[in-house]
Amino acid sequence: MCLGVPGKVVEVMEDPLGMTMGRVSFSGITKEVCLAYTPDAEVGDYVVVHVGFAISKIDEEEAKQVFAFLEEMGELAELEVPQPSGETPQEA
Repeated sequence: MCLGVPGKVVEVMEDPLGMTMGRVSFSGITKEVCLAYTPDAEVGDYVVVHVGFAISKIDEEEAKQVFAFLEEMGELAELEVPQPSGETPQEA
């Protein structure tokens, strides 16, 4: 099953090709995410991330509810996969 997981944008930057990227925190696990589909996303916003792309913005309360539900279902294991940059999953 493919899921979108909510996270908080902690950094917005542009990659060398001009693509808007960001670092998104999922309850302490930070991943690099493409923000091209959510160009209005800013630091502090919550986004739903699916396969490395932020696909929509949501409010903080909804993000917390969805994240708690996914955690309860045991559907957050993919967040533990190390990033290609070599960072550990718990780096924030």
